[in-house]
Amino acid sequence: MNIEEIIINAVNTLLTGRVNELLEDAEWDIPTGRPYGVTPVLTLSGGERSEKDRIITVDAFTLTIGFTIPEKDGEAHCYAYAAVIEKALVENPTLGGTVDRAVLVKKHYIPPKTPHCGDAWETLLTLRITTEGRSV
Repeated sequence: MNIEEIIINAVNTLLTGRVNELLEDAEWDIPTGRPYGVTPVLTLSGGERSEKDRIITVDAFTLTIGFTIPEKDGEAHCYAYAAVIEKALVENPTLGGTVDRAVLVKKHYIPPKTPHCGDAWETLLTLRITTEGRSV
């Protein structure tokens, strides 16, 4: 298995594990990623490396977690998903020892193009993930 697959699997494990636990324990009624809930889309790309990073074999990746959330309570749910994902990453910044560090670096919330017409909210969360000496 290559490092990209390992990273995606580790983030999926975080989302289906700790993030869902935090959502279920929340005081708000927010759908989890389980059936009939919100399903995230993960997009991974390699990041830029400095000369120092190349010498010490540090790889940096950018992973975007995208959610499409129904308009009803969509804005509040966008913020809630971002908060629980950030909390889960603070609790487990190495994704269970899989990477050296994963940190949430950007939150982007996109409202429906036309309010009150059934369009969805979108949330894009960008993680920066670094690994040392694990590239293939």
